[in-house]
Amino acid sequence: MRRFGLFGMVVIAIAAVGFIYWDDIDMQYGYTPSINKVKTGTTTLAREQAYDVWGHTISPAQAMKLQATEQGRRMLSSENGAIAITPELLQLGRTTFYEETFNNEDFLTDVMGVIDGPLQITNLTKAIMELKGQGTTNLRVELAEDFTAGGKTYKKGEKIDTGLDVPKGAMMPLGMPISLEDGRPKAGITCAACHATVDRETGMVIEGAPNDDLNAGMLLALGTNSASYFTHTDLGNLRAYMDKLRPVTTTEGQTAYLPDPKKLEQAVDDVFVKWPRGTFDSSTDLKSNPTSNPDSFTKGGHPYGWSGFAMAGPFKGLSVLNNNVHSQNSDTLVQAEVSQQLFNLDKEVYMGIILQNAANPKYRYDPKSGEQPSKFFQRVDPTPGVLGMNEVIEPPNFPKVTLMAPDTMFLSSPGYKLGEQVNALSAWQNSLVPPKPATKIAAEPLGEDVFTRAGCIKCHAGEAYTNNRIIPANVIKTEPSRASAFKKTEKVFGPAMFYTLDTPVPIPQDAKTVKVPSDFIDPEQVKLAYAQGNSPGGYKVKGLIGLAVSAPYLHDSGVAVGKDINTQLGVANTVNKNIPVDPANSLRAMVDRDLRTKVIASNQADPDLRYVHVTGQGHEFWVDEKAGFTKAEQDALVRYLMYLERRPAAGGNDTDVKKNGRK
Repeated sequence: MRRFGLFGMVVIAIAAVGFIYWDDIDMQYGYTPSINKVKTGTTTLAREQAYDVWGHTISPAQAMKLQATEQGRRMLSSENGAIAITPELLQLGRTTFYEETFNNEDFLTDVMGVIDGPLQITNLTKAIMELKGQGTTNLRVELAEDFTAGGKTYKKGEKIDTGLDVPKGAMMPLGMPISLEDGRPKAGITCAACHATVDRETGMVIEGAPNDDLNAGMLLALGTNSASYFTHTDLGNLRAYMDKLRPVTTTEGQTAYLPDPKKLEQAVDDVFVKWPRGTFDSSTDLKSNPTSNPDSFTKGGHPYGWSGFAMAGPFKGLSVLNNNVHSQNSDTLVQAEVSQQLFNLDKEVYMGIILQNAANPKYRYDPKSGEQPSKFFQRVDPTPGVLGMNEVIEPPNFPKVTLMAPDTMFLSSPGYKLGEQVNALSAWQNSLVPPKPATKIAAEPLGEDVFTRAGCIKCHAGEAYTNNRIIPANVIKTEPSRASAFKKTEKVFGPAMFYTLDTPVPIPQDAKTVKVPSDFIDPEQVKLAYAQGNSPGGYKVKGLIGLAVSAPYLHDSGVAVGKDINTQLGVANTVNKNIPVDPANSLRAMVDRDLRTKVIASNQADPDLRYVHVTGQGHEFWVDEKAGFTKAEQDALVRYLMYLERRPAAGGNDTDVKKNGRK
């Protein structure tokens, strides 16, 4: 697709309102802010390493020594897993962050129908025009038709909160490229939709800060085929929706039945509208347990993902996390080969459920045809050669779940090297730092002293204030459902095999394979991350960089307090009412047991929050009067936490390389 600036947006807007319709138009526009429209701190992180070798950092000084020998040069080759951190790679990472959809607009628009129902491009464009260039953290869009979900009816013409951010002067939301393909408008999603936000005071973009009010659940529910995303909900016995008038032939040649599409659609919509704003359910475990959109100040914050499942591969697992977000969460078809093991659904039934109500008739499966859904999709697949519609590759041991590909696939667009865009994205994310406060804050030696005396330093140590460990859910005592989200993957878990990073895409038949190094990873940590065996699963120790721009806190976003510490308590009384979460007050609720008790009670009083497992409980490490600390000491700790800066990395990376047998 050709990418356009303002002119492209104007053409798209004209096409969207129906004044023209050109069947041969093929273009895409995604907003990338210029550097002078970004609010961030200064950083030297990108210059601290010359290479990443399967997650191990090679400093510029080390690289210079290695390049002096033939053996060292081989070690720094892409065939050996080395990724050179160059200005070009970082620029590709930034572009990928804002503009790259990996073709997910096909699934989101043609299958899910995100802009074919009550939410339409015409109304989205109108809402942006009404901003008159001022920008917003919550684009409010008129509904094009009535919509009912969660026991509430939203009327045509009523404005709903999307939580989409539009920077000052921009003509598009962050992270939502709009394209025209054969004259048909499509909407895709990029990383920036969830992991960048607009500063409420300046209208500038904060790269890496989570979008704390993105109404993802509502946006999904507004799709005409939200049921294609049913694996992110907990509907109980799916067979209760089955319709004997919708037969399908299974992989074993037996007759099964698809659910009634209208009944299933309504049930899925009813769940999605319960998701708190600023959260997203990124696990396909047939449970609705959305987690807070995390920040992207990632350097030193491994393992990645709330359960720590992304722990191997380039950039200490960050590339695995970035891959998982797009390859699984924007195209449920990629799970088809393991649907029996994960969901107890035959592949044909699984694909039939996803496609039977597709928005675009081209991809709509008709059970009356007698054709198997997989055969039908094979004929219309926009990305032939791989399962699903996104631009992905199948690793050598597909469809195994591995530490390198927890969702069985890996993102890579044709014309690039294997994983090149995802690795570039990881390198760029590792250069991000949060903005510094507008006014200089005096040093907080008392706060640092309290941080140490209270024992916070035991877990929140290291360069990013984390010991890089996963804690069992029954020890940290936070809401446990998300911790066990990967449990069923143990049935199809295998060694992390991959192609060498110099492999072109599409993958040639003679591509070289390699076992992704993981012998340095504690097996008990793997069990916790994936809830294997009798493990309850766990949550990784979160790094503390960027707390001032990443509230609310905990994996379920349950610790949320507004400016008014007496009335604005819990998710229902802050984010879900368009009341900004105050980071200082929310941090206070993290360490003050009396205030936390009130927050938890507020969350528990909301039936929707109870349904989707949002509590704000756990992490019971108190710094309050009952723990022997004064109010002044608590205040000092909160001020100290608000603007922590990353510490210099400890230890020698060269030692790590020796330890893992790659020198």
